[in-house]
Amino acid sequence: MNKELVITAKSNEVVIAQLEDRRLTDLNREKSNNSFAVGDIYLGRVRKVMPGLNAAFVDVGYEKDAFLHYLDLGPQVQSLLKFIQGVQGKKINTHDLTSFRKEADIQKDGKIGTVLNSNNLILVQIAKEPISTKGPRITSELSLAGRFLVLVPFSDKISVSQKIKDNEEKSRLKRLIASIRPPGFGVIIRTVASNKKVAELDQDLNELVQRWQLLYENLVAAQPKEKVLGEIRRTSALLRDVLNDTYQGITVDDQSIYSEIKSYISQIAPDKERIVKLYKGKESLFEHFGIDRQIKAAFGQNVSLKSGAYLIVQHTEAMHVIDVNSGHRTRSDNDQEANALDTNLEAAQEISRQLRLRDMGGIIVIDFIDMHSANNRKILFDKLREAMSHDRAKHTILPPSKFGLIQITRQRVRPELIIETLEKCPTCNGTGEIQPSILITDEIENNLRYILKDQNQTGVQLWVNPLLEAYIKKGLPSMQMRWFLKYKSWVKVKAVPSYHMMEYHFLNKQDEEIKL
Repeated sequence: MNKELVITAKSNEVVIAQLEDRRLTDLNREKSNNSFAVGDIYLGRVRKVMPGLNAAFVDVGYEKDAFLHYLDLGPQVQSLLKFIQGVQGKKINTHDLTSFRKEADIQKDGKIGTVLNSNNLILVQIAKEPISTKGPRITSELSLAGRFLVLVPFSDKISVSQKIKDNEEKSRLKRLIASIRPPGFGVIIRTVASNKKVAELDQDLNELVQRWQLLYENLVAAQPKEKVLGEIRRTSALLRDVLNDTYQGITVDDQSIYSEIKSYISQIAPDKERIVKLYKGKESLFEHFGIDRQIKAAFGQNVSLKSGAYLIVQHTEAMHVIDVNSGHRTRSDNDQEANALDTNLEAAQEISRQLRLRDMGGIIVIDFIDMHSANNRKILFDKLREAMSHDRAKHTILPPSKFGLIQITRQRVRPELIIETLEKCPTCNGTGEIQPSILITDEIENNLRYILKDQNQTGVQLWVNPLLEAYIKKGLPSMQMRWFLKYKSWVKVKAVPSYHMMEYHFLNKQDEEIKL
């Protein structure tokens, strides 16, 4: 299977698409001002302790206080609190934990009031980004993730990923890490560390210790609600977590991100540096790879399947519901049960993709087409588990109920990705009243005159639907040429197939939209 990453930079965000054999499987968006991202570490102040919930609300600078449950404190929270007080009180003047005397671990079934009080300062890490009306979910069990290892301060435990099945390899990795682990730190060995040499693991471990040192240096003068250590950019974090030998290409359309990725990959996987390419084509990067078309097809309420069957995806506050419909899919050579099985198996594959694409979390209920055979229901259940085995989010799949429903719980750490695929009517703009289409070029020219004459903009671009682009460029002299002669400024006209007929946008030479 050929995997690729396609990364496009916009004025306020970076969009990362993962493709498998040119088919879109994951879509990530990273806002340029993204605060409270998963992995960020803040110095919070306890606002309120709630004994009834066995939890506390912590002020980390978000509009709503973050929720910290007792079970999210981590066993070594007393050592963490002692470290924070020592660093801020200037009694601890090094990040090295060799001589740091740890406190006893807290009890698993204890009460939060015995650990935290109002106004306590505590380092917390974002475990779940703010979603809907809820503030961020946090943990005080800090961890710093690298390519092969995860560093856990104030712990002595060495853990190995359960996905590494070879007991001999597990033992080898544990021995290696035990020989290089700095005192005062625990280590979690990630799946990708399998068969890696000690030099690679040691380099990764040293980089994580350097990040801990940076956290210490920032903590010395940190004020409550300040970010003490930020997670690396989502682009780099994604590369850190997923990059392997199956990836054949990484294409980027922004010079600074291209340089950043090249530099990062040269550190974590030098042999993969050659697959990073800077795109310089005239059409947009996502248009070139056909991603815009796939997004439009995948994010609507109705999702079509190749066979003619389709899914209906609906969202409520409590759960997500997916209904499988056979549509016009019928095969005369098969009976109803066989047709239902074929449709359900195809739907299971697409549903696993939809969950990853939209980053749907919480409870998902799937209403497959009814099947009478217990063996066929088992085949469907196994197929869904196999399709979701590639999903990096933690999830649980329950067997079909007596009503034929399958329930899934899936970890949600970021807001669900929702993309509006319905377009406004190209003639009425959603008002129900028709705008004379013959006047569209007059409207464009009026706005163009304002931009060039009143705002004195240079290097202006006009992005329009391909049919409108062809109309503006046709003839001798074309409308584009008449604008040049009239305003003494050449306006580049670009066709964007995803725009509806009457849609247009002006951009400056930095590719930022000019607001009218």
